[in-house]
Amino acid sequence: MITLVKNSSTPPQSSGTAKLLAVPMDATASGTPSIQYHNIVDQSIASLVVSPLPTFQRQQRHCFGDSTPGEFPLAANPSIVLHVLTGCNLDPQDLAKLEATCSFFRQPANFAPDYELSISELAALDMCQKRAIFKPMTADEREVLKRRCGGSWKLVLRFLLAGEVCYRREKSQAIAGPGHSIAVTSNGSVYSFGSNSSGQLGHGTLEEEWRPRQIRSLQGIRIIQAAAGAGRTMLISDAGQVYAFGKDSFGEAEYGAQGTKLVTTPQLVESLKNIFVVQAAIGNFFTGVLSREGRVYTFSWGSDAKLGHQTEPNDLEPYPLLGPLENIPVVQIAAGYCYLLALACQPGGMSVYSVGCGLGGKLGHGVKNDEKYPRLIEQFQTLNLQPVVVAAGAWHAAVVGRDGRVCTWGWGRYGCLGHGNEDGESVPKVIESLSNVKAVHVATGDYTTFVVSEEGDVYSFGCGESSSLGHNTGSDGQGNRHTNVVIPELVTSLKQVKEQVVQISLTNSIFWNAHTFALTESGKLYAFGAGDKGQLGIELVGNQSERGSPELVDIDLS
Repeated sequence: MITLVKNSSTPPQSSGTAKLLAVPMDATASGTPSIQYHNIVDQSIASLVVSPLPTFQRQQRHCFGDSTPGEFPLAANPSIVLHVLTGCNLDPQDLAKLEATCSFFRQPANFAPDYELSISELAALDMCQKRAIFKPMTADEREVLKRRCGGSWKLVLRFLLAGEVCYRREKSQAIAGPGHSIAVTSNGSVYSFGSNSSGQLGHGTLEEEWRPRQIRSLQGIRIIQAAAGAGRTMLISDAGQVYAFGKDSFGEAEYGAQGTKLVTTPQLVESLKNIFVVQAAIGNFFTGVLSREGRVYTFSWGSDAKLGHQTEPNDLEPYPLLGPLENIPVVQIAAGYCYLLALACQPGGMSVYSVGCGLGGKLGHGVKNDEKYPRLIEQFQTLNLQPVVVAAGAWHAAVVGRDGRVCTWGWGRYGCLGHGNEDGESVPKVIESLSNVKAVHVATGDYTTFVVSEEGDVYSFGCGESSSLGHNTGSDGQGNRHTNVVIPELVTSLKQVKEQVVQISLTNSIFWNAHTFALTESGKLYAFGAGDKGQLGIELVGNQSERGSPELVDIDLS
């Protein structure tokens, strides 16, 4: 028999292992072992689909008939097969391997809505229709997305799943911004706290908040993603609309620069009303947004065409990011001090493009030149690494690969690259000291990096200023809280919370002392680092300006 083994950390919805009883798929009847698809070497979906089938010398039985008593041919009831594939949440790679293994999964299934689609394609389409951002799309919009992803619903499914993983879409999240913080609950409510000099907390005032306070004007609007920059905040709703408040200038030249006015309550960004936005990333000189279809748009930068177009510093008109990514869907964007990273989803696999200022080698191309148009970082192909998450710090960047390896590059000051020194790297380099750790998440800030493992352990390295690394090894809890760390070190203080950490967020600004958030699987939020403006969401006593150990914030994000 053939046993379908789901290659995913998510358990199947039905109990036990899903089995299609006595269904030898294009194989001989006798002596055929069960095939575990997760043992097949990973390839691109496109190459798997067109792989030639092996030729067998012995007599073959297959799923279309010639069954013996007690056996059940797949062709007898394809709808059951479709239900099993969809119910088990098989990932796109598994669906592609089924097509490559058995002709039954390749031929037209004669089911609505498209009678020419195969069982595997229909299963992928069904699972796409469960995704929140896919449901409201029109038929024409879905076909456009399908073409952008490579012409297959399996590739569309991979694109949607990758986006959900990268920035916790539809899940709770916490953002440690420059001096202020934003927390989004799983049901879409938003809390803010910390510095409010520009109205960036969205409460209609300029007063600091030392405890999380809900933004009441957003009631009735479900927020799914947030971004925080110096003096400004952007929120994205489940309807793809963008709300912004704080400074109205998104192209500040230096800390403290203001636009023409301050916005103290969330206001709909009119110029983005016709773009269904799923993610925003705020840099120090520009802001980027990502559309549902995987297109990247940017606001401002200045008149020297740093991103392939000329704008004014306070220009709020979105401009599409031109160049190679015009026809390649992007699943995640990350903004650093003066550059942008884009994680692209192509039929042959995932890849990373960079654009902007190349100072320090942070664009990852082996040189320190600026790039006006997105350029593919080729080093990942050399490393045989499939990127799944990208992070852009102020001056350095990081990527997590599908196999759990972590790469860093850019300026290495304070040891923020984790290679045991302060040397810079102009191309991505694997952190060898994490070779025994399978990473699933990475976060970067101003010369600081955090890595989260599959087990929920957290490692940090780089600048220890403001106690934002979370390392307190002394008997009095003050041991090395400000010491720089050049090799990834386990954050033992987070082990004490006895919960699995799923997200780390830290301040990504050269103008503010850093603070850090650790979000657990159950929705609990822990904070440490600088808290002089209330950005930790915790009242500090006496002359305290920071917390060296993680402390629970009084907010439930579950």
